[in-house]
Order: sequence, then structure tokens, then C-alpha cells
Amino acid sequence: HHDIYSIEDLAQLIFDLKNSNPRARVSVKLVAEVGVGTVAAGVAKAKADVVLISGHDGGTGASPQTSIKHAGIPWELGLAETQQVLMMNGLRDRIFVEVDGQMKTGRDVAIGALLGAEEFGFATAPLVAMGCIMMRVCHLNTCPVGVATQDPELRKKFNGQPEHVVNYFFFVAEELRQIMAELGFRKLEEMVGRSDLLDFNHAITHWKTKGLDFSPILARPELGPEAATHRIQAQDHGLAEVLDYQLLPKVQEAIETGEKVIVEQAITNRNRTTGTIIGSEVSRRYGIAGLPEDTITLKFHGSAGQSFGAFVPNGMTLILEGDANDYVGKGLSGGKLAVFPPKSATFVPEQNILIGNVVLYGATSGEAFFRGVAGERFCVRNSGARAVVEGVGDHG
Repeated sequence: HHDIYSIEDLAQLIFDLKNSNPRARVSVKLVAEVGVGTVAAGVAKAKADVVLISGHDGGTGASPQTSIKHAGIPWELGLAETQQVLMMNGLRDRIFVEVDGQMKTGRDVAIGALLGAEEFGFATAPLVAMGCIMMRVCHLNTCPVGVATQDPELRKKFNGQPEHVVNYFFFVAEELRQIMAELGFRKLEEMVGRSDLLDFNHAITHWKTKGLDFSPILARPELGPEAATHRIQAQDHGLAEVLDYQLLPKVQEAIETGEKVIVEQAITNRNRTTGTIIGSEVSRRYGIAGLPEDTITLKFHGSAGQSFGAFVPNGMTLILEGDANDYVGKGLSGGKLAVFPPKSATFVPEQNILIGNVVLYGATSGEAFFRGVAGERFCVRNSGARAVVEGVGDHG
């Protein structure tokens, strides 16, 4: 991703997504690999709601053969490391841990729970229950059984029924219930992190496995009873301090009635992702159509923080007299942006940086006008927005 080069960039993306839909959960997928626990700790600190540990066995049929054969390690190893690192750093109580990668049976779910997961991803097995024959042509639009294709003739060959998938999961759940009963658990959350209940002695009696030490996988951090083994509290995303919530009452009538409104507001670089929550309210009410042009006009003066005007839809216009940080207009979805230097500025606009890097990343529609020079990677993956700028940095 051109907008993520550090864990801080990931934290900003998570913040952007929570602003665009505060009700949604944000999940970060990590490939099971040596050191994945450290990355998972960073993801938890970046305020993700879910971290997914994905094992090397899974993957779409559209994956390159090199990835299918050589990327990642078993999910058991990545999950065990993630659980231990999160617990040792006091982070396990604020994030869901999910696991996937050829999960097929209730036994797989039980082992995953005992190693620290509370959510489980199934893909290949339900697809097979629907009729997938694993031709690995998911990306070619030639699926012979009509599962992964838009071709009308091939889709006629699809014979899957919802009941097939439901029946499969009933069997998975029944097997899991039997294992839970044997172990004495009533709820799945009671199992999470109880790696001490995994028995591995029978697996190491074979002569080929002599000398293998499974204790690092099954180790439990020596912490007090107050240490959580599963998620018990929500992440604090800091949305209560977002500038949009100060502006929302002033534009609420415009959102409801379509009557035009102009609001002026000072802004500082602590105000990140400005305009996005208001935009989410517009999109939730009117969908992709948004509001008529210039229904909501927000005029700011100062230095805007990151992701100014991210995802704003039709009907919103954001005007900034000042400058802005990275990600201006990320995912712009029909709104209008204008950024220009303060009237008191003594520098030449077309010779000075006005906005940061990765401006209009992933924009799909709308307009943006910048009286100054942009940073690097300007308009990367722009697919429909129109932009006017005095100059750009590298790769723009």
C-alpha cells in the first residue's frame, strides 16, 4: 500500500476507517510468520478492533503458486506467539484475535481457542460444500462450477444451496461442543488461551519427531489472575475529540433538509480526518448520490492534520486557508476540496509545499484545487477525481 510505510501510517488508516464508519469494526490481517506477535502488538496499539492471524495453508485460488507454496508458517505457531506477546504487553484485553488458514473441523476450532483465538475464519471448506472443485482459476472468470465467475453461462452450473453450508457448520459446531464437554467448558470464551490443556505427548512418540520441543508453543505467560486471556473491553479510538462532532450540530439541518449551510472553523494539525464523520452521516442517509453540490461548505483556517477531507461525498465542499499534512482527500468520493496559502503569506505558492504526501490516494470522484506544491505520490491510485495543483514531488 502506498499509504502505509510504518505502524504509525497503519494507525492513521485505522483512525480514518473508524471516522468513515464509527459503527464498523476494523480488522488487520497478518500472515503467520516468525515475529508476527510483535507486529500484532503494534496493531493493537494502533487501535485495531481485530487482528487476524492467517496460516500458510489457506489462500484464494487466485494466489500465485509462489505465495501458496512458500509464504507464511502454520497458524498454530503464529497464533501462539501472538497470544503470548499480547498478554505479556497487557494488550490482550482490548482486541479480538481471529485465526484462519484451512480451518475445517471442530477440532481445529478447539485448538485455535486453546492457543488464544476467539474468532475463526472458514473459507475453503464452505466453498467446497457449495460445490467448489478447487480448479484455482478464481481470477480468470472461467470457474467450471459457477462459484467464482460472472459469466452467465457458467453461473448456470452453480448448484450450491445455503443449506449445504449451514449443515457443514452444524457438524463443526457439534464436534466442538463434544470437545468442550470433554474438557469441562460451557462457553468458548472460557477456553481461550488455555494452552495448558493441549496434550502433545502422543504426537512426539514417532522416531522422526524425537527431540522436538513444543513447550514454547504451549507456554502461558506467568501473569496474575487479572491478566485477560481474551478481549474484555473496547478500544478507545479517540473519536469523542474529533472536530467533526463540534461541527455536526451546525450542519445537521442541511443533512436532513438539503438546505445550504456555510460554517467557518479554525483548525490545527491535531485535527485529523476532518470532514469524514460528517461525510459518513451524509452517505448513510443518501448513499452514493450524496447531497446537491455545495450543500455543506466548511471553511477552515490554519494547518490541518492528516487525512483532511478523506472520503467526503457529493454535496460537501471543504475550503482550507493554510496548509495540510499527508493524505488530503484520501478516497475522495464526490466532494470538493480547495487548499490555498494564507492571504498574509509572503512566499510564492507555486514554489512551496502546501500539502503532504499521498494526496487523493484512492479517490474515485470529486474535485480538488491546490494553490501550491504537493508532496510525493500525488494522486496514486486516483481513479476519477479531478485535481489542479502547482507541482508535485516524486512518483506523482
